[in-house]
Amino acid sequence: MMHKPKLKQTLLILALGSTLLAGCNSLSSSLLSTDASTAAIQQLPKTAIAYEKFTLDNGLTVIVHEDRKAPVVAVNLWYKVGSKDESVGKRGFAHLFEHLMFQGSENYDDEFFRPFEEAGATGQNGTTNTDRTNYFETVPTPALDMALWMESDRMGHFLGAITQEKLDQQRGVVKNEKRQGENQPYGKVWNRLAEQTFPEGHPYSWPTIGYMEDLDDADLELVKNWFKTYYGPSNAVLVMAGDIDVATAREKANLYFGDIPAGPPLAKMDSWIAKRTEEKRDSMQDRVPQARVMKVWNTAPAGSTDSEYLSLASDVLAGGKNSRLYKRLVHDEQLATSVNAFVYDRMLAGQFMIVADAKDGVSLSHIEAIIDEELEKFLKKGPTEKELQRIKFSQAAAFVRGTERVGGFGGKSDILAHGEVYFGDPGHYLKSFDAMQNATPAMIRKAADKWLSSGAYVLDITPFPNYEHAAEGADRNKLPSTDGKVSLSLPALERATLSNGLKVVLAPRHQTPVVSMELQFDGGLSGRLGKPGLPGLTMAMMDEGTASKTSLELAEELETIGTSLSTGNDFDTSSIYLDSLKVTLDQSLAVMADVLTQPAFRETDLERLRSNMLDGIRQEKASPRSIAGRILPELLYGPGHAYNTPWSGSGNLSTVTSLSRDDLVEYWKTWMRPDNGTLIVTGDTSMEELLPKLEQALSHWQAPSTPLPGKTISSMPEPGKATVYLIDYPGTSQSTIIASQLVMPIDDDNSLAFSLMNDVIGGQFTSRLNMNLREDKHWAYGSYSYTRNARGQRPYMATASVQIDKTDEAMAEMLKEFQAYVGKKPATNEELTLVKTNRINKLPGTYETNGALLGSVSTLVEYDLPDSHMYDYANRVESTGKEVIRKTAKTALHPDRFTWLVIGDLSKIKADIDKLNIGQVVVLDRDGNPVAQ
Repeated sequence: MMHKPKLKQTLLILALGSTLLAGCNSLSSSLLSTDASTAAIQQLPKTAIAYEKFTLDNGLTVIVHEDRKAPVVAVNLWYKVGSKDESVGKRGFAHLFEHLMFQGSENYDDEFFRPFEEAGATGQNGTTNTDRTNYFETVPTPALDMALWMESDRMGHFLGAITQEKLDQQRGVVKNEKRQGENQPYGKVWNRLAEQTFPEGHPYSWPTIGYMEDLDDADLELVKNWFKTYYGPSNAVLVMAGDIDVATAREKANLYFGDIPAGPPLAKMDSWIAKRTEEKRDSMQDRVPQARVMKVWNTAPAGSTDSEYLSLASDVLAGGKNSRLYKRLVHDEQLATSVNAFVYDRMLAGQFMIVADAKDGVSLSHIEAIIDEELEKFLKKGPTEKELQRIKFSQAAAFVRGTERVGGFGGKSDILAHGEVYFGDPGHYLKSFDAMQNATPAMIRKAADKWLSSGAYVLDITPFPNYEHAAEGADRNKLPSTDGKVSLSLPALERATLSNGLKVVLAPRHQTPVVSMELQFDGGLSGRLGKPGLPGLTMAMMDEGTASKTSLELAEELETIGTSLSTGNDFDTSSIYLDSLKVTLDQSLAVMADVLTQPAFRETDLERLRSNMLDGIRQEKASPRSIAGRILPELLYGPGHAYNTPWSGSGNLSTVTSLSRDDLVEYWKTWMRPDNGTLIVTGDTSMEELLPKLEQALSHWQAPSTPLPGKTISSMPEPGKATVYLIDYPGTSQSTIIASQLVMPIDDDNSLAFSLMNDVIGGQFTSRLNMNLREDKHWAYGSYSYTRNARGQRPYMATASVQIDKTDEAMAEMLKEFQAYVGKKPATNEELTLVKTNRINKLPGTYETNGALLGSVSTLVEYDLPDSHMYDYANRVESTGKEVIRKTAKTALHPDRFTWLVIGDLSKIKADIDKLNIGQVVVLDRDGNPVAQ
């Protein structure tokens, strides 16, 4: 798995894949200022990541963090090898190897996901970026031995498992991943940036995913030499975080890893900034709906003080609604739909980027001139104290939330591994945080002026230690058992009703000083009052200002108290989400009440958001995957149905253009009333503490005397036969295939059986569809099937993005898999055992965060499900028999009546699809209208 860069939003960048993710570790004592002006920060909770580090005799660095919150352990193994360690001719090897190492080892020659799915692992993945490769998973405590056995087996017992067949297979998968990434809007930008911002031969001058010609030239000998060079213990860091102590970790690390030879000594470059002094201009064309300008400076590497200062500078310039460039370009002058700035931190060099998307008709030169003007002001005077204080508090709040998880992207195990691999110090986040906290406007201005207003190579050779490895290690004849049972303790739900009729449901959880809530109303996309796009635009406007606060003032208040507030819709409900620190809960509730009861719906904000939504609709039409969510509702539900509306909530160009402020007010008054809502709360509070706060904040909010409107969600008959709809996207290198139908509502008695049935055919990595199209045929990066939740009939979709010349064959394979599944090859005992044990054993990791618990309780409320739906889930899964699941497949799945939607270059695929004779073939335009043939 390899990611493109995303924008940094919090304090410390963790380069996971090529994605820039945010996180930091703990608040150091220096964070607590005694200045009266920063009193709010003094209330922030201290959160530390205690750890111990030791090194095995063979050079493996091991870091241990004990967290007994849940009976799970995060295993995070980082290898100090990335695309920067490659050379011309081997570009993409690190990422290719990441894929290969999921294909089995000498003692477990099978898909590495399989035992982890059975054990109930959560957050399992592998990523590669320029500087490192990592593999991680969070497992129930009894499965820790299995996880360490598996990780150590592919470290020390992998060479003999590399075969030409596996190499060819994963080479095909990586090629499809590369095609899929480059086929997205702006997908080719990052290749171009790497090649043009660094000099030829620089380790960052090629993309992490590499090039087709180098992947084609990879042979077994080259691949095996690559493994022997970089994947030894002396070049790796193992983190175990969660339900484990140091003594146990040391024993298990020695048992499973201690007998693996260290690996060779390596020569590694320390830095190569390649700072430019001259301007370099470039242009490229791509199939995108909007023009985009990107400005990039090569800057100081990760860990340097200047890099920390530039990170703060990026937030001041374009880090949110109150940033300078956002205010001017997006909010005030409305020349751009988005603008962002971020620091891309890497070992050898950093990069500072500003990215802006121009509105239709606005020239990029105009956008760039404003960016330059605002940057020049910043370089002269730097940030204000107020700007800097707001950003520091916002980042501190983000930090507290980031330390809730032990595993996954940006969790505590990632933070410790990142510090050790990049800086030789698991606690490096403290230095990073001190640099942020102690930064002054003058320091930031000086760093920005040094790097943004217009190179030494140093090589240190150190003795390579005399490593030794044990003569014997773990038993490699069988995989350690994962049969140990874990008990999941979920808080009991508490219920109350406020004096105004609002229902309250609380799931208390006190481990982290955060309170999360969802104020859920009946309504949703199905309650659009005959106007597609109205629910989405109304909810988007809810946090754009109140009667007493402008949009920017509201955003500033939320940043100041470290609170996030957002809104959203699904098929059946509309919601306001609030995530607050416990210490600022009173202020947060006051803000939510203001947003809920006094939305301003200002015409200036409405026109700005309307314009952005219209641009969003155009972007959806430019993306094959997004357009499916616009076309399928009409194909599945037909005219007039409550669910026949774009599933993104964006509506269509004509209806969004015609919506008025009165329409938004009508939607708000119709649905957002206390007798039509439920407030769902999770986190560090009690009903005794919460109810008085809610009464104080919401007692003035009363239900009107008018009755609530009803909603009719009609049941649709099944089509009599299959139909294949095609949409033309000339020049694409992949086709997007979706096979769909309607299935039972989520509250149906057979809903769980259907979910288990779907796990086998397309719901998991090891499902039949994915094993066929990805692993066996390597035509696609992945193929999966899933449903969208709804009170009425739900859309069920099986999807794959495949290389263009395999479109018809992939459709035939998908249909064959479904026909066999409901016919002569139903779910087997082995398959059902795997999916059932996966669902049961992953429960502890599933409920680790407040947000996950909030989501489950929200589902109970939205679909009027009994509490047992959540609390007795494991028993219900275990008791669902094979015959019920097989019967559900036969009665619920109708592959011969699927509605197919295929999006691609019709000049290359239509003739072959016609020959399949799956059903009538209809060509649609991008608005879903038939095209005459």
